[in-house]
Amino acid sequence: MNNRLDAAKRLLIEKELDGFIVFKPVNVTYLTGFTGDDSVAIVGLNESYFITDSRYTEQASHEIEDFKIIEHKSDIFEAIRDCISNMGINKLGFEGNYITFEQYNKLKDILQVELKPENGFVESLREIKDETEIENIKKAQYITDETFKYFLNFIKPGMKEKDVAIEMEYYMKKLGADDKSFDFIIASGKRSSMPHGKASDKVIENGDFVTFDYGCKVNGYCSDMTRTIVVGRANEKQREIYNTVLEAQTNAINNLKSGMIEKDGDYLARRVIFERGYGNYFGHSLGHGVGLEIHEKPFMGPRGTNLLKSGMVVTVEPGIYIPELYGVRIEDMVLLKEDGVIDLTNSPKELIEV
Repeated sequence: MNNRLDAAKRLLIEKELDGFIVFKPVNVTYLTGFTGDDSVAIVGLNESYFITDSRYTEQASHEIEDFKIIEHKSDIFEAIRDCISNMGINKLGFEGNYITFEQYNKLKDILQVELKPENGFVESLREIKDETEIENIKKAQYITDETFKYFLNFIKPGMKEKDVAIEMEYYMKKLGADDKSFDFIIASGKRSSMPHGKASDKVIENGDFVTFDYGCKVNGYCSDMTRTIVVGRANEKQREIYNTVLEAQTNAINNLKSGMIEKDGDYLARRVIFERGYGNYFGHSLGHGVGLEIHEKPFMGPRGTNLLKSGMVVTVEPGIYIPELYGVRIEDMVLLKEDGVIDLTNSPKELIEV
């Protein structure tokens, strides 16, 4: 974690801050390595503090190396005040887009310092994944790929979407996943036209498109993959839509690279779908970053203006969704490099009929 803390200190200097207080749990985890709850981290130029209560002090002593661990007895804000005073901080940054109005008022009341909101302070550090993060993401994706192999032999007409979701989660945990990375999207038949159609009581029928969007966590890091299959035999229209989405995704993966602007990455897939006449049926962005959170920077949408950088892990997930008919999405996670991408997803993408 030394490299992450050093990077945070460099950012303090760049932002002309004496310190930064972190409440958001995933940001605390990123900077400190702590995997529990109800804790706060304060990064300073010379020393840094981690504040928790008696439930977590022993755990923190095993997981944290670069922060001084402080156990508060009843009021965490009193401990924050004491630490800030000891650190000699005059200008303190905070997560303006995360903390509550009540938390802000408490900080304002008890601290004799200038408070400066800095949205995305830690998130900007999290955009570029280090080797440990990439390995954890790869492990999570391996479990996701293995689960796809399993449920191709498991799914059949007559099953409820919810039953498939339960079996998938159970199988992923058997393979070593800590948890699912989000509520699985399993949408069949007409429901497949809903991009975020969570698993329901609908019975999967012969001839249905079934879209599976799922993933798991390993050591806190997420995987994210979508595949769409046909239960039974695909008709001509289903094949046309599926192959259009596949061509769009293939074009994006083959041409995406660091140095591009987010919207230019999005256009690699969107152009193909528009040329095939389905532009009005692709409403969401091409992809998003994945890490400790399932959705994090960058966001590759048609209006995105931020730079894509080497070391980012992003999804590439074009889709076509025709209301009251069906929908298709195909999603891989890729690691951006200077000259292209490394596809971290290994499940087949040709149209599968089961």
